[in-house]
Amino acid sequence: MAMDRTRRPSDPRQAAEAAFKAVTRKTPEAPPAAPAPVAIPGARESVTLRLDRAVLEHFQKDGPGWQDRINAALKAAAGL
Repeated sequence: MAMDRTRRPSDPRQAAEAAFKAVTRKTPEAPPAAPAPVAIPGARESVTLRLDRAVLEHFQKDGPGWQDRINAALKAAAGL
């Protein structure tokens, strides 16, 4: 009797292994995130801050250094 080649031979073990591999296949891991930059003690950071015109004029009336004066006032208000 000739073998019917239209049907694939079915091996339950191979079918089970293929199903298991499909479910447990590892997904590629994302590359590790770059470490956060280390803050330098005492370094300042540039920010945008919205202030009332009167507050800004108060600190600018004594001339240059007004940003340092605002920083000092904020540190005092924060208790630092």
